[in-house]
Amino acid sequence: MSTVLEPVAVGLSDEVATLPGAIRRRELAAFLRSRRERLTPHQVGLPITGRRRTPGLRREEVAQLAGVGVTWYTWLEQGRDIRPSEQVLGAVARTLELDPYESAHLFTLAGLPARPSQRDCNAVPPGAAALLDKIDPWPALVANARTDILAYNRGYNWLFGDVDELPFEDRNTTLQCFVGSWPQRMPDWSTHKARSVAQLRAAMADHMSDPSWKALIKRLRKESAEFDVLWNQHDVTAPRNLTKRFLHPDAGLLQFHTTYLWLTPSAEIRFASYTPADAETADKLAALRL
Repeated sequence: MSTVLEPVAVGLSDEVATLPGAIRRRELAAFLRSRRERLTPHQVGLPITGRRRTPGLRREEVAQLAGVGVTWYTWLEQGRDIRPSEQVLGAVARTLELDPYESAHLFTLAGLPARPSQRDCNAVPPGAAALLDKIDPWPALVANARTDILAYNRGYNWLFGDVDELPFEDRNTTLQCFVGSWPQRMPDWSTHKARSVAQLRAAMADHMSDPSWKALIKRLRKESAEFDVLWNQHDVTAPRNLTKRFLHPDAGLLQFHTTYLWLTPSAEIRFASYTPADAETADKLAALRL
């Protein structure tokens, strides 16, 4: 059986992306007012003082909680032609407690690319678990752009030896390669490590303000001097299919063709399979009967 860590999939809508700017701004103003009016001071931890003539939060309360100017937020709700940054708009979305669909809608109305939410980046698409089971014992996993391991099969757990035993927060391929013990099973790791860092840096371009990404990079740079050196080189590259060798303590040398398949339109979730690259590897896997 495969192991799936995050089974919830979230789709993001861009249905209004082609509307003219003025119409989008009017829609943005109405959307913000409707989201503000559905919240109460109690829901966001504010004391209730005096009578309130309008339902929900006041504009100044939203501005205060989001850490933006009252005048700026008022203009945003009035549909004025201002250009909010991704970071500021994200703060407004969090203050208004928008769900992933609403947050994506907000960004589209504001003329910004809709960011994949954390749930979207951690979502395992329906059918992926069945695919993992189908190709077992050939190793395979589902990972996000941050290289978090979202799902994997028995073959993958056997190849790397300890995925089941890892704490949830440590189930990240980059982390295990630079801080964990995985390079002991990867005789060619020295030729792959620079590429892995360059891929991670390229992927982070869409997540520069994401706290989870920043926390991962901070930890890697702190715990691995080797990663820190490579990160400071600012190299970027795209993932590509390779042939990789592994040295398993029981099965000896194994060779696999790695193949990446992207499972979401945003290219945030990928399926990686390890196909035996020679008959000897295929025979060893077949004999194991995992």
